[in-house]
Amino acid sequence: MDKLRSMEVFVAVVDTGNFSAAADALEMSSVMVGKYVRHLEERLDTRLIHRTTRKQGLTEAGAAFYENCKAALEQVRAAEQSVQALNTVPQGTLRVSAPVTLGTSVVAPLVADYLAQYPHVKVELVLNNALVDLIADGYDVAFRIGENVDPDLVAKPLPPYRMTICAAPGYLREHGTPRSPTDLAQHRCLGHTVWNHRTAWRLRDDEAEFVWPVNGRFLSNDGHALRAAAVGGAGLLLQPEVLVAEDLACGRLVRVLEEFAPVPRPVYLVYLPDARPRPKVRTFVDYLETRLATGHTTPASAPKMGRKRR
Repeated sequence: MDKLRSMEVFVAVVDTGNFSAAADALEMSSVMVGKYVRHLEERLDTRLIHRTTRKQGLTEAGAAFYENCKAALEQVRAAEQSVQALNTVPQGTLRVSAPVTLGTSVVAPLVADYLAQYPHVKVELVLNNALVDLIADGYDVAFRIGENVDPDLVAKPLPPYRMTICAAPGYLREHGTPRSPTDLAQHRCLGHTVWNHRTAWRLRDDEAEFVWPVNGRFLSNDGHALRAAAVGGAGLLLQPEVLVAEDLACGRLVRVLEEFAPVPRPVYLVYLPDARPRPKVRTFVDYLETRLATGHTTPASAPKMGRKRR
């Protein structure tokens, strides 16, 4: 017999005063109530209730067991209520993984507004360009850039990740404006240290394929550092559009070679499949899809994350 059910029946017998009243409260027969109590006594190898044809009373062992049963059943009810609450109201900690630039430029500003709408949710945003395992690393959702998405995950498409080539007006006045990718050889090109000839962004051209130079005079492992260098006139910059949106809007940086910019890469929000996703996950996914679909990625001056391929 079920141990937890037996404990519930035993507590009901003590609380109601007799087997018949407990049977009525539990909507079962008095015979079944007796079987549950006898099951407990046999399992514990001790008498819990003294009973005669006219009255019943707890033994010393029964009194101690009764108090412990009530405490245990209360904990079980509290555990059930906590899960039920998680399934009805957005609450708890939502762990989110995102690539560094996408996370700082797009995700973080949106998280701030999401938290204002859902005060019972706490978000832990971890920025890392490495591919995380949602189960092993304990994440609820993750942002992925690129075509390869684990088929075992639910993947919601977001606006594509668009790169832009730009430079400070002062740099262009001094060194000229490039007209084609072949002109890059005569320019200072800022590079990311993780880029190489295998992973570098490729420029679009109908006649040939050009790879963004990876051996420039200024290299960094951080896109924000490269952006700052470009604003200071250090050279041509190839970075995500969301990172330099405000600089482009106010003229600190100017777009160049727009028709040769790399093909935008797809972006997905991924999470584990669940027939009834927890409200914190469901509301976060719905919120991001709505905001990003309308172009609300960063402050009002920022453009959308990308545009569809033609």
